[in-house]
Amino acid sequence: MIELMPVARQFRLLKSEILAKISNTIEEGKYILGPQVKQLESRIAEWTGARHAVAVANGTDALVLTLDACGIGPGDEVITTPYTFFATSEAISRVGAIPVFVDIDRFWNLDAEQVEQAITSRTKAILPVHLFGQPARMDAIREIADRRGLLVIEDACQAFGARFVGKPVGTLGKAGCFSFFPTKNLGTLGDGGLIVTSDAALADRVRELRQHGSSKRYYHDAIGYNSRLDELHAAVLLVMLEKIDEWNEKRRKTAQIYEERLAPLRPFIELPVTEDGRLHAYNVYCVTSPHRDFLREELLARNIQTGIYYPRPLHLQRAYHSLGYKPGDFPVAERLSAEALALPIGPLLTEQEQNQIVSALRDVAERM
Repeated sequence: MIELMPVARQFRLLKSEILAKISNTIEEGKYILGPQVKQLESRIAEWTGARHAVAVANGTDALVLTLDACGIGPGDEVITTPYTFFATSEAISRVGAIPVFVDIDRFWNLDAEQVEQAITSRTKAILPVHLFGQPARMDAIREIADRRGLLVIEDACQAFGARFVGKPVGTLGKAGCFSFFPTKNLGTLGDGGLIVTSDAALADRVRELRQHGSSKRYYHDAIGYNSRLDELHAAVLLVMLEKIDEWNEKRRKTAQIYEERLAPLRPFIELPVTEDGRLHAYNVYCVTSPHRDFLREELLARNIQTGIYYPRPLHLQRAYHSLGYKPGDFPVAERLSAEALALPIGPLLTEQEQNQIVSALRDVAERM
């Protein structure tokens, strides 16, 4: 079986380095907010060019704590995309705010041209997602936010290593949020997350919130959270960080091969699009097809895993029934939910496996 995301290969390849790091961490005897977390925060701040990095328990918490630290709460509105993982809007709801959805553009990210129409007197922030590793239109989004006095918080959970006009995603707004879930470009052996910002006050507030609202042990200035990245996960991430540039480049080469070899299959399948100025991280490589479900079954019969991202857009989820959205409100997002299919990708996907995937797609297309 060709796996959709063969992440175990990556950890196996670096197993000896990871185990050495874990062993050293055990011997040090510091397991919560110790030297590994501090080193990881410092390294990622340096890598992104942000002044501060704050590690937390997972990507969802990164979003929740950032929203909370920015003072966003009950009754506030946050504009975001309906075509992403549930955690994006869930974080908005968790702080008591209201997610306001706007349809997506041809790059599958928040459509900046529709954002301004959704702004009301209660709007406090725009939360774009760099979906699948493709940067959103941050220039247009920032221009609107600056002109209307709104915060921009980036959901970069799928996009570690992506860049917009030369700048790392996560550094293009007030703060950026990352996930270290195992399938992410930079992943660990479990959950993990991190926030980057160049706002010192915001970073201090997040540090306080992640540890029960406490900046001094046993003294609590706020109702906070228990959201700390474990030292063991930080140790793993320090090893994986050494490979991130090389492995992201391999992802891009895999995507380039797909684009070159699958182009003749249009319109049976359509390929993702990007443009100059956006350096895609390709956490996921999705194509679209009106025959998506049939195509998926055919590939599975040939021992090729695929994925569906996402079968139901956020505005049509039962959890958001009370917001009053209905089918047809966001046609681009709804079409992608019905047609998008993720193909296997990863830095260690072999040439033979990619040849097998391309051959299978060509075979199915010829028989349609």
